[in-house]
Order: sequence, then C-alpha cells, then structure tokens
Amino acid sequence: MIRYKEKPFYLTDEQVKWVHDTYDSMSFDERIGQLFCPIVFTKNENELKELVETKHIGGMLYREGPGEEIRQAHKVLQDTSKIPLLTASNLEYGGNGSAIEGTYFGREMLVAASGDEKKAYQLGRVSCSEGAAVGVNWSFAPVVDLDFNYHNPITNVRTFGSDTETVIKMGKAYLEAAKEQGVAASVKHFPGDGVDERDQHLVTSVNSLSCAEWDETYGKIYREMIEAGTLTIMAAHIAMPAYEEYFDGKKPEKIIPATLSPNLLKRLLREKLGFNGLISTDATPMTGFCAACDRETAIPLSIENGCDVILFNRNMEEDFRFMHRGYEKGILSKERLEEAVKRILAVKVSMGLIEKQKNKTLVPGPEALEILNCGLHDTWAKECADKGVTLVKDTQSLLPISPQKQKRILLEMMGDFPSNERVCSSFTEKLGKEGFEVTVYEPEGFEVMEDSVTAFKDRYDLVLYIGNVETASNKTVSRLNWHTMFGLGNNMPWMVHEVPVMFVSVGNPYHLLDAPMIKTYINGYCNSEYVIEAVVEKILGRSSFKGVSPVDAFCGREDLTF
Repeated sequence: MIRYKEKPFYLTDEQVKWVHDTYDSMSFDERIGQLFCPIVFTKNENELKELVETKHIGGMLYREGPGEEIRQAHKVLQDTSKIPLLTASNLEYGGNGSAIEGTYFGREMLVAASGDEKKAYQLGRVSCSEGAAVGVNWSFAPVVDLDFNYHNPITNVRTFGSDTETVIKMGKAYLEAAKEQGVAASVKHFPGDGVDERDQHLVTSVNSLSCAEWDETYGKIYREMIEAGTLTIMAAHIAMPAYEEYFDGKKPEKIIPATLSPNLLKRLLREKLGFNGLISTDATPMTGFCAACDRETAIPLSIENGCDVILFNRNMEEDFRFMHRGYEKGILSKERLEEAVKRILAVKVSMGLIEKQKNKTLVPGPEALEILNCGLHDTWAKECADKGVTLVKDTQSLLPISPQKQKRILLEMMGDFPSNERVCSSFTEKLGKEGFEVTVYEPEGFEVMEDSVTAFKDRYDLVLYIGNVETASNKTVSRLNWHTMFGLGNNMPWMVHEVPVMFVSVGNPYHLLDAPMIKTYINGYCNSEYVIEAVVEKILGRSSFKGVSPVDAFCGREDLTF
C-alpha cells in the first residue's frame, strides 16, 4: 500500500487525485510501458519519438556524451512523452557521468578520504546540477555499499569506504544536495555490495552477513537514508541468505537475487525498514539477474515480487512482450501492476515534473550548459583532491623527491584501460616541467637478459609505478598484472633495494597486496586531472598529505606495512 501523504512523497490531495486519475486514464500498454527504463543509444529525433509513442516508457538513461547532444535528445523525449520521463544518469563522481564536458569531481572514496562531509555535499551538488543542465532528473547515486572485501572488483573506490558511520554521513550529504537540485537520488545497491569477492554483473553475488551483522551495517545505512527522505532505491542482483532464512524459517533452496526476492523487497525493505518510495532493479541484462531465472518469467516476476521499475533491456520489444505475457499468465498481478505504476507516478508528481511539463521547463535551455565544469566546481574539485590524496606509507623516507636527487625517472603504467594514455601523458608532462627526465617503460622481450643491475642503476634514479586500474564492470579481479616473468625485465619491482621505488594508485586502493615490497605508496582513488596535479604537488613537497584512508589499505596483513 502506498502512503502518498507520508515520506518520501508528501503529496497533497490534488496530487494524489492526479495519480489516480492518470492511472485510470492510461491504456494497458501505457501502464506496462511505465515499468521500463531502457538505456538509449540513438539521438535520432524520429527514433526517439517512436520509442516514446510506441513503448510509453517511464524513464530512460543515456551514457555520457556531449552536453548539448544529450540536452537536445532529452528535450525531444520529454516533449513527446505524455507523462514526464525519469531521465537517469550514473552521477557517482561528477557531472561527467552525463556530459563529457562536466566536472570529474572525484570517486566517492576520494571524498571519504577528505574526512569532510561538505565534500560529499559538493559531490552531489556538482553531479546533480550539471546533470540537470542537460535534462537529467534521476541520479543513480550515491553508492552506499560498504567496502568490506578488498578482493571485490566492483565496489572499492565507488564507495565511501568500510565504516558505516562515514557512509551514512557522506551518503546523506549527497542526498541533500541532489534534492536541492531537483534530482531524485537512487541509493544503491540494496541489500549491499562489498561482502562477496564477486561482481553482480557476472554472477548472482551474495551478502553473507548474518541478520544481526546486516542490521548494524547495511541495515543501519538504509534506515538512515530512508529517514533522510530518499525517493528511490536500486535493488541489486545480490542474494542475502540470512534474511531469506529468517523470513521463511528454513534455509533457502537456491540463491535468489534481491531483484527477484519478495522476502528482501517486500518484507525487509518495505515492511521492516519502512521504505515507501520507488524500487528499481539494477541493469537486468547483468548475469546476476539472468542466471536466476528464465527471462520471460523474471521480467514480470521482478515487478510482482517488489520492484517498480525494470532497468535496461536485452531487447525492448521482447521484454515488453514478456511483461504482457506475464500479466496474462498471472505471474504479474493486477494489484502489483497498479501499485508499481502509481508509485512511479507519485515519484514524478512529488518531484514537480508535472508542473515543469506544464511550464515547459523539464529540460533547460542551452544556456544551462554554462555550469559544466564552471569555476566554482573546478575549485571544489581541486580542494577535494588536495584533501583526499593519501600517503599510505613511506618507510624509506623517500619523500619529497626532487630533480636534484631523482632526476631520471622510469615511469611504469599499471593497468590496461583507455585512460592510460591520458594519465601517462599527464604525469610525464607535469614531472617534465619540474625538471625530471621521464622515461616511459616499454615492454621488453628476453633480450633484457643481457641487461644488468649495474646498468639499470646507471640509467635511473627512481622507478615510479602508476596504478591506473579502474573500477569497471566485467572485470573478475582488480589486481596488478606484470608484463615480465620471474622478475626478468624491468616491469616487476625487483629493484626496490637498488633504486628508490614509489607506487601511486589512481584507482584501486589495495595494490600493496601485490606489491608489498614497495616502501612508498600513495592512494589517489581516481585518475582525474585534479588528483594527478595534487599527487605531483605532494610528492614534490609543495603540499602536505591530508587524506586519511577510508579502508584498510594494508588488507589486514602486517607484511604490507613494512
């Protein structure tokens, strides 16, 4: 049952009437369409109009692109749609999650390392104001997962760390900023990622905490975020056997992701935690969803068991048919269809989208794009990088470095990502301007066996590893992979007792696990230009290290601390 006049909606009698009247006036196809939020790739005006007019979608998402293109496409979609659309974006780390010209403010872990919840507010404000400038009204953020397992390849720097209170404080600050910008924040990923070492994109992963452990961690986070008035929560393809057993009185016979679990959605999230807002799935093409059930059953069953919106499709036409058939077969009931659609409508009216539609202000004009990477946002991002970059250890007392002592640097890029070239060039250029001679490592073959330790020491004064291992889906692990075997060649850090060696991670914060022999280690948490600039300033001694690690960078291992 939807409590329209309570948190998070607070609808007036007139608004409640609009929800009921609108639902009553909708055709069956229009009701079904509201349940879908596809990812859209085309910006062709005719194709966009056809999508809205034939599928009656309730929302959509674009991947990041040129700001004006995204804004114009959103305008076509909103102008065509009878009911305003929820226009979504992954605004986890800045306005560049929507417009490529937007501000790359920083990953959540960088924000947490600053120790300043004001920075989390600024992350929300930058992300959502720049998203709103191109017509976004639904942010798939903040991430309120806990980074408990350093082997997990998908959480780490996307989170505010492993401390429950920090996640609550930072998450609520982001939420406050999103509300101020008229953007609905989607708290994710319920019931909580970061316990399993596997990625829900690739498998139905498991939150293995006991009910008591969950209540004191993830449960506390979700209670606080619900109390703070979050409008939407994203359910994950993550199972939680403890609460399945709690509600059923017996151990579960199979792994059920939250996106298909009435126990986790209806009993835990709705009843026990009291969430009255909208529940969306995470992306349904993910294997964590598909591995649980055949798709023709899973699509309508997800709505029947508690979700209100289906994110993304394998095939929109087919998923639309599957929802139809599911209703005809009784998998999706009339009551749940009505409840889901009315909750979607309640979100839209509570956000003021109906009034904006009347006033033709759902998508701002091109002048709004001036906020993208504006001076204020640039300043805030620089401050966040300065406060967040963290010196994890310097047991060899290497820092600060200088061209007088370590003029000849061998720079080695770790990671295989499209951003490698940019990150490498940025470090090389900045260090070169300071008077260092930087040689970028090139993979060798067995001819390196003719090299010698003496020759290596004659060539270089410092080896600088840059860990650019980004957090990205479909990576089963997030670890260091070395080019050379057996320590032959100069990629592996065999030389730590021959010349000074330093490691700077601008991604995963746990690389000491694979390189414990390196005595000087820095975490930057993301590869933005702001972080790269801050790192250079700090290793040169012109700026102090201020960040405090929000996770255990030593992975609970004493051998990494030396």
